[in-house]
Amino acid sequence: MSIGELCETAEDQTAANRVFSVLDVSEDNWDVERLHQARIALIGGTGLERLLDKAERFRMGTPYGISPPISTGTLGEHPVAFLPRHGLEHEIPPHRVNYRANIWSLKKIGVERIISTNAVGAINERYKPGDLVVPSDIIDFTKTRIATFYDEAPVTHIDVTDPYCPELRKFLSASSVKLGKQSWEATVLAATEGPRFETPAEIRMMKSIGCDIVGMTGSPEVFLARELEICYAAICFVSNMAAGLQSRLTAEEVTDIARKSIQAIKEILDETIKSIPRERGCSCSRALEHAKM
Repeated sequence: MSIGELCETAEDQTAANRVFSVLDVSEDNWDVERLHQARIALIGGTGLERLLDKAERFRMGTPYGISPPISTGTLGEHPVAFLPRHGLEHEIPPHRVNYRANIWSLKKIGVERIISTNAVGAINERYKPGDLVVPSDIIDFTKTRIATFYDEAPVTHIDVTDPYCPELRKFLSASSVKLGKQSWEATVLAATEGPRFETPAEIRMMKSIGCDIVGMTGSPEVFLARELEICYAAICFVSNMAAGLQSRLTAEEVTDIARKSIQAIKEILDETIKSIPRERGCSCSRALEHAKM
């Protein structure tokens, strides 16, 4: 999805096409102060960077490749980074996203908390297109993605009893309530490989084991963030009913619901970021304390 697809007015388009200064950086030459020392990052669809004031765009070199263009700026008084998961023009399919480079680059600029936005299909028939969801658990059905930074010694086993940061989830849910926007909680996300949609038989299987929603970008982001001791939570919008629960699935339908949902998501993100305290009160920052063999 391009920036233009999320702009409803000429004014929005003008803002979206604003020229950002571009800075190509590697791990050795990035300037934390210049990049606003962003401790909170948003990962999601193109267009969310318009939340930021005085934004600056750069790419980060990592041991895993080059990140997409990351925008850093301020939201109110808070330094915030934005990373477009699929690239600026939504050109990277979910199974080809360089998840390790993305998460590593955010860690390197000082990010401690990540809020992800995701389009999902509804498996639970109580959920409807346009609903917002803050998932609490995840089942990983991806097949080809590298899901760890720890391929060599020391062997490292992180605890994912709470895969999504409970503290961040609490702030997202509280912001939804404050703004009068209902969001589903206690929700299990099924992460699939993509880029195809799922089959009705796959959806029936996922439903039978307790999955409520299905999407292609939940994993391995959540696990990679935990390995780097970054808090991670997601706010998802239901773009369609899953396969077998409606007659057919189309990419156009996802785009249409995204356009309608983005304002509500922006308001929740704005309110959440304003409410997050400086110090973390969760255990995410200590994820590696007892993880290494």
